[in-house]
Amino acid sequence: MVNTVVAVSVITSMAGVAVIAYRMIGTSAERDDILDLMAIAGLSGLAVALFVGRRLTRASRALSSAVQGVGENGVYVPPKTTLPAELAELSEGLTAAHERLARARSRERALEASRRELVAWVSHDLRTPLAGLRAMAEALEDQVVVDPRTVAQYHTQIRRETDRLSAMIDDLFELSRIHAGALRLSRRMVGLEDLVAEVVASAEPVARAKGVRLTGAAVRGMPVYIDTAEMGRALRNLVTNAIRHTPSDEVVDVLAELQGGLACVSVSDACGGIPAGDLPRVFDVAFRGESARTPGPQEGAGLGLSIARGIVEAHSGQIAVRNAGPGCQFLIRLPLGRSGMPATARTAPRHASGPGQPRASGPGQPRRASGSGQQGATTGHPLAPAGHPAATAGPPAPAR
Repeated sequence: MVNTVVAVSVITSMAGVAVIAYRMIGTSAERDDILDLMAIAGLSGLAVALFVGRRLTRASRALSSAVQGVGENGVYVPPKTTLPAELAELSEGLTAAHERLARARSRERALEASRRELVAWVSHDLRTPLAGLRAMAEALEDQVVVDPRTVAQYHTQIRRETDRLSAMIDDLFELSRIHAGALRLSRRMVGLEDLVAEVVASAEPVARAKGVRLTGAAVRGMPVYIDTAEMGRALRNLVTNAIRHTPSDEVVDVLAELQGGLACVSVSDACGGIPAGDLPRVFDVAFRGESARTPGPQEGAGLGLSIARGIVEAHSGQIAVRNAGPGCQFLIRLPLGRSGMPATARTAPRHASGPGQPRASGPGQPRRASGSGQQGATTGHPLAPAGHPAATAGPPAPAR
């Protein structure tokens, strides 16, 4: 377009100059020369204008055809012909916009597939306990069950299933807030060791009921700027998940330490490892793996790990999983708070519980808090040492 304007301007200027010169020159011979020059210049300008016009027309048609292809098949293919600078810049902008739209469509399709999968899982997981509740309620109403002990068992089971449904609904609500970007964080500066101790203490009854030894350790003085309720929920989800998939008499270990300038919390279990094909999908909504398609009576809707990922990412952190030793290891990385770096002081040892004897903690080793299947965990920084297995994959175990 600019080239056309320039050509027209040049031709117009030449014509004006020729007219003025023609009027100023008196002899007929000189006027004939001027007329010849005007004719030559006019023909040359017309040829240039036609050439530039055809070139612009071809480029414009090619670009228009490429744009029409977006409406027909949703794909923008840049024209193969050489475009003028102005149209080339426009084509590059269209290419970048198309790539952004393609990524957005891909995310939308993945989210829609995740939603469908979630609806299918939740429909199944809600239907099963509701059917049991209805059957027990009808049995009590029709007085099919009259034995006081059996009636008490029915009441206990009804309460347990109600609690499970309530927890499932809470998870769905939390997940919907995360996906909608409506998760409100009330952050404050806290020591990561305090959060680890609280989570270990709260999960200890679950570990004791399963016969799993729960241990924990944390370096003192690692300040993190977090919402303690939400981050506690994320860490609790990881610990509960590890306990659920760890056999009795095995160990679930929680360790908080400094790694590469980040505050890191690892949860290691003895589940036997996760199949390599399932590792990339562990944090997907409602994913349990091929070997866990039918959840057990104590399992939820498979939302805990997805919720944990959403909470950690909302704190500008990272969450990952890998096979390590006799099981797998979940790792949360959080940026340190601005109040300082970790101190060298460690938490004081309290007591060891469960099988095995505590090892002495040498310099630079974090003290450990632990719960077990035999004894309850103390508050604060309760603890017993636990080894950390090497990062080698074990045999596949039920996926989460």
